[in-house]
Amino acid sequence: MDQHVVAMAERSTRRETQRLELYAEAPLPTERGLFRTVVFREKQSGAEHVAMVMGDVAGDAVLARVHSECLTSEVLGSLKCDCRAQLDRALDAIAARGRGVLVYLRQEGRGIGLGNKIKAYALQARGHDTYEANRLLGFGDDLRSYDVAADMLQLLGVRSVQLITNNPLKLDGLRQAGVEVRRRVALPSPSNPHSEGYLRVKRERTGHLIATDDELAESRTGS
Repeated sequence: MDQHVVAMAERSTRRETQRLELYAEAPLPTERGLFRTVVFREKQSGAEHVAMVMGDVAGDAVLARVHSECLTSEVLGSLKCDCRAQLDRALDAIAARGRGVLVYLRQEGRGIGLGNKIKAYALQARGHDTYEANRLLGFGDDLRSYDVAADMLQLLGVRSVQLITNNPLKLDGLRQAGVEVRRRVALPSPSNPHSEGYLRVKRERTGHLIATDDELAESRTGS
């Protein structure tokens, strides 16, 4: 077992905030290398969230991704969104650098829950876009909160982050929650015939800074 990871897991640190407690942690070998898996529990609701940590993240300019759960994509293989690709690519980037954290929040469907997300899918099948479907169900465009993510990063000792995201609202939300964001790291979003409309609407409605692999390659070559 990697002694650095074991030492990090055993290090005595602050283990709770007003709303959150660090509940469990253990080294976790993965196909990308050895991570430290840290489970946090909300005191009021009992909801659990997890951080995948590689290297010593106590400090500044830590590569970080704050990612919301998407069971349909990440487990069931849905092609309607790019969530699984974003999760995989963020973990790849952290592993390549050897230091970073992925905060995984249990906020399915932008905070509306799995059942309502499937109801929204049914409305989308009738021609509504993802935002229209949520509104027809009585929800706002995005009900996610980043206060828990801010607490998780604080308890991990992260002082500032380089945030892997395409979502300017997430940048604002984390900053409002007290996270110092040093810079944004772009995350390419591959598309398919089922997700093209979804990605286009995210660009148009909420200003997502979505770039495809081809667009990023062009920007690097200046073509």
